[in-house]
Amino acid sequence: MRPFLLAFVLCLAACSSGKPIAADRTNAAGGAQATATKNVALTIQSGGKTHSFNIEVARTPQEQGKGLMFRKFLPDDGGMLFPFDPPQIASFWMKNTVIPLDILFIRPDGTISFIAANTEPYSLVPVSSGQMDGAVLEIPGGRAAALGIKAEDIVRWKATSE
Repeated sequence: MRPFLLAFVLCLAACSSGKPIAADRTNAAGGAQATATKNVALTIQSGGKTHSFNIEVARTPQEQGKGLMFRKFLPDDGGMLFPFDPPQIASFWMKNTVIPLDILFIRPDGTISFIAANTEPYSLVPVSSGQMDGAVLEIPGGRAAALGIKAEDIVRWKATSE
């Protein structure tokens, strides 16, 4: 068990490279336009309900590195999307992030693989699904539970005007 745990920790550290992983691309769930503008209309299909969000896309390395750091407020329908192409094992932390976030890891097919709920502000502990994901979505902490969003729900997004 210990060698496996050590290998997992080393893999996680190698994947994270000391900062959040994010890419300036899109995946099958978002389509080619997902990074053409700064904002996207995003929906999460959860059972018979559809939840709508107005999400920022982290497009540049600077936007990806900063993420939602230093934000003191995030509207209930707000958040940030980090699309990956190709899919990868993503690892995020909460360094300099003032507010708790729900971090939703999204598979290339658009389904949620894992939700890290109410992540601790300022924490340096990496958060990962441990799976190959096509995107990561950060929304206000506790919002996923309040809306009943869970693993296997479907996430879709499309470009909107800036």
